[in-house]
Amino acid sequence: MYLTDRSATPEADTTPGRRRGPGSKVAPVVLVLGTVSLITDVSAEMVTAVLPLYLVTTLGFSPLGFGALDGVYNGVSALVQLTGGHLADRVRNHKLLAGLGYGLSALCKPLLLLAGSIGALGTVLALDRTGKGLRTAPRDAMISLSTPVERQGRAFGVHRAMDTTGAMLGPLAAFFILRAAADGYDAVFGVSACVAVLGVVVLLLFVPGRRRDAPAGAGAEPRPPVRVGEALALLRLPRLRALAGCAALLGLTTVSDAFVYLLLQHRAGVGEEWFTLLPLGTAVVFLLLAVPLGALADRIGRRTVFLAGHVGLLTAYALLLWAPDTPLLVPAVLALHGSFYAATDGVLPAALAGVVPEHLRASGLAIVGTSQALARFCCSLAFGAAWTKWGDGTALAGSAIGLLCCAAVAGVVLRPSGGPR
Repeated sequence: MYLTDRSATPEADTTPGRRRGPGSKVAPVVLVLGTVSLITDVSAEMVTAVLPLYLVTTLGFSPLGFGALDGVYNGVSALVQLTGGHLADRVRNHKLLAGLGYGLSALCKPLLLLAGSIGALGTVLALDRTGKGLRTAPRDAMISLSTPVERQGRAFGVHRAMDTTGAMLGPLAAFFILRAAADGYDAVFGVSACVAVLGVVVLLLFVPGRRRDAPAGAGAEPRPPVRVGEALALLRLPRLRALAGCAALLGLTTVSDAFVYLLLQHRAGVGEEWFTLLPLGTAVVFLLLAVPLGALADRIGRRTVFLAGHVGLLTAYALLLWAPDTPLLVPAVLALHGSFYAATDGVLPAALAGVVPEHLRASGLAIVGTSQALARFCCSLAFGAAWTKWGDGTALAGSAIGLLCCAAVAGVVLRPSGGPR
């Protein structure tokens, strides 16, 4: 399944140390999936870059209202991840579920042009995140199953770097469209829809979609469909429980990107015309560090790199709370924000390669991803409510204290005998 050489045997896909070409360290399927993610992220980040200002300044949403929508944006995908991961393992066709997810998100982009109320926007964003939830675990499973265990960090780092290239280009495209078009927001949403369709086309044409109908070995009987109970039984694995629990614990104190950019705008006085470029700073750092930190995690331990990323995020919170308003504030916070993602976003799924069996890989990735996304959903709601009632400084201080405590707990739980090495 998802082989670099489609005539190869399935077991060749995950043999440690097996190379897929002269000097190759990353399977071609990883590069193709990275291209799909790059294109899709251009589309998604065009919308994400303008959405906070569009909702708060154009539609007049309060921080609490924005927090609710931002929570929907993260929470719905969390709930659907479990379904997407389980169905991908059950039908043994990860490409099919990933394609459905990418296609649904593409269909939702034009609907943003018609949504003007919190209910309509919430519905469209929920459908969009449903697509993301369907595709995330199957896509990551394809990456994981095409890569030897000892190179998982590098493979996910390459994918995340390509994905982040799209995240870097998306805000730039939104910036230029807003400056050039009379109806800037409508133009951004329209172009985003066209780019999303291109990503779906690349997935359908160039990502191999072989089913895993039988286990490796001549004459082996076909594996029966994966049952829900079999997927849920993964929670009996101590290392999986540790990863899922710590991902949720840390997610409860991880302020969403949109709030970070709004806080930075308030602290540094960033003009509205430059607001869409703030995600670009995070994306540039993520792009530069994703592969090196993924490779470093393979060498020195994924636990160490994962926790170091959260220390960087805590430092960014501290700067937003207490640093003086200097020209260095914006680049410093964005650099730490990008470093956090580079040290965590690909490292967490890479840590699952040696924990979850191949035929349940998407389900295992979905369990951990869902625990993290649901926690971030709760954080968005709580942070928006705290900002509305007590102000942004108090809300961020509470998140910073919580993150410090949770990182300390995760450092104990994810020690080498109980989590990523």
